[in-house]
Amino acid sequence: MEDQFVKTATLIGDPTRASILWTLLDGRAFTATELAVVAQTSPQSISMHLAKLLDANFLSVEKQGRHKYYRFSNKEVAYAVEAMANLVPKSEISSLKKTENYPPIKFCRTCYDHLAGKIGVALTDSLLQQKIIVENENTFEISPQGEKWFSNFGIDIEEAQKQKRIFLKPCLDWSERRNHIAGSIGALLLNKMIKEDWLRKNTNSRAITITGKGEKELLKYFKIVV
Repeated sequence: MEDQFVKTATLIGDPTRASILWTLLDGRAFTATELAVVAQTSPQSISMHLAKLLDANFLSVEKQGRHKYYRFSNKEVAYAVEAMANLVPKSEISSLKKTENYPPIKFCRTCYDHLAGKIGVALTDSLLQQKIIVENENTFEISPQGEKWFSNFGIDIEEAQKQKRIFLKPCLDWSERRNHIAGSIGALLLNKMIKEDWLRKNTNSRAITITGKGEKELLKYFKIVV
C-alpha cells in the first residue's frame, strides 16, 4: 500500500499531469491538443503524460472520428483531485458578505458534475437547515420529508439510487473549506438548475453564472441571497 501511495502521489505531483487533472475537473472531455495548450507543453510530451494517466486508470479515452477525447475514468478521481485542492492555503477575503470580492471560480463553479463554491456550500447549508438532508457521522442522508421535497422539485430519488455511482456524499470545498453535496443527487440538482436556466456554464471556465431567474429561485427554494 505504501509503495502504491508513493507511486500515485508521484504521478499526480508532476506539474504537467497536475494541470491535466485540474483541467478535467471541468467535467468535459478534452483532446490531447487542447490539454497540451492548457499545460503549455508539446504534443509529444502530452502524449507521454496521458499514457501514464491512462495506465494508472485515472483517465479513459474515447475515439470520435479523427479525434480522441480524454476524461476521468470515474468520478472518484475527480473527488480526489478536488479534495487535494484543500491543501492549498486559503486566501483571505475582506468581507464574506460582498460577493464582488469573490473571484467567480470561488463564488459559484462546477466541481466536476455538481455545484461548488460559496453558492454550492450555501445550498448545502440550506438543505441541512430545512432538514431535507441530514448529516450523520460525516455522511449525508435524505430525510423522509426530503424525499417528498426532491419529488416535488422534480428529482427522482429512486432513479438516482440505481445509478452505478455514489448516491449522496459530502465533498470538502477547496475554497470554502466546508462541505457541499456530491454524488448523483448533487449532479441532478446542478443539471436541473442549468436546464431551468437558473445557472449557465461559461466557455473555458468552471465558473457558473447565476441568471436573474436563478437569483429569484435560489432565494425561493434555498433562502440564498445572491
